[in-house]
Amino acid sequence: MLHDGREALVVDPGDAAPVLQALQNLRLQLQAILVTHHHGDHVGGLAQLHAATRAPVYGPAREAIPGPFTGLSQGQALDLLGCSWQVLDVPGHTAGHIAYYAVPDDAAPLLFCGDTLFSGGCGRLFEGTPAQMLASLDQLAALPDDTRVCCAHEYTLSNLRFAHAVEPGNAALLHYQAECEALRAQGLPTLPARMAQERAINPFLRTREKAVAASAQAHDPQVDPHNAVAVLAALRAWKNDFR
Repeated sequence: MLHDGREALVVDPGDAAPVLQALQNLRLQLQAILVTHHHGDHVGGLAQLHAATRAPVYGPAREAIPGPFTGLSQGQALDLLGCSWQVLDVPGHTAGHIAYYAVPDDAAPLLFCGDTLFSGGCGRLFEGTPAQMLASLDQLAALPDDTRVCCAHEYTLSNLRFAHAVEPGNAALLHYQAECEALRAQGLPTLPARMAQERAINPFLRTREKAVAASAQAHDPQVDPHNAVAVLAALRAWKNDFR
């Protein structure tokens, strides 16, 4: 949820109850509901939330979102909470996944990226291709250094364990991993992350780095280390079975 003290917008409400509770506690009016993709843990609360607030729902034009919604795709924009939210097509996790990006007047840029980019990782390729995911991640990685990465899940520690297996000599990764472990030990979130940090530590944003490509090839000798799509595909397959 993002709010200005009076109105709020909420992203990917998998459950309506905590949203309604927060609106009541903070005495906010829900201005809009933003959806990044169609998975149930992102849309499960839509019907109840829309019924209770009548807030308009916006989501990916190329996906089936439950209930009435306005479909959006790359190049469109929404004016909400005093910001212009740019819509980005970021397929890979799902075929029509979108993200929302805005630059508030008095704060660092904000990115709501759903399950495309996580801190230290990326989403599974349920519907899209490795080439689509690479293009999507490249588009997000090109955003400004101080962009606040508001991803949809607190998967950071498990992602960083995998990132360390891929790139054990990355000093920035080791430092960030220690910081995140300390935050989680206090019950605090690691999110939002910062884009500059992600470019330094996230293997899925580092597929063209020699050390990352070499690890992918060591895990799967068939991989061409000079082909970033092949490296990403190998990393994602490795991560799927990583424990």
